[in-house]
Amino acid sequence: MTEANVPGIEFQTAPPLDEAQLEALFTEECGHASARGYSRVLEHSLTYVAAFRDGDLVGFVNLAWDGSAHAFILDTVVRPDVRRRGIGIQLVQRTVGAAREAGVKWIHVDYEPNLDAFYAKAGFLPTRARVLHLGGRP
Repeated sequence: MTEANVPGIEFQTAPPLDEAQLEALFTEECGHASARGYSRVLEHSLTYVAAFRDGDLVGFVNLAWDGSAHAFILDTVVRPDVRRRGIGIQLVQRTVGAAREAGVKWIHVDYEPNLDAFYAKAGFLPTRARVLHLGGRP
């Protein structure tokens, strides 16, 4: 799948972001204080991609990795008022491109069942996986 432009949206790889920008975006999807401390997360990521409309952060995806062959897409978020315009797919595709350039061989993603068609459209194949929750809220 090739990258396409989304009218009115500017995509940037690893732009400077502050937690207030991320918090405003994540709050609608994940709840208040969901981005607290996220700058520490980004310090350990391979990269991340952000989408902006008129200078406002409207989309984000993080690419964590093991330092070698495996990377993990985390926290794909698009602001509700701009969804279904191709922004999420572009975020993921640009992240995949960055992973490819870094020599990553496998990209993993975990998601809720309602996002299956989205990740299939982004090129991800179904797989069996397990997860172990270590405490707190799942």
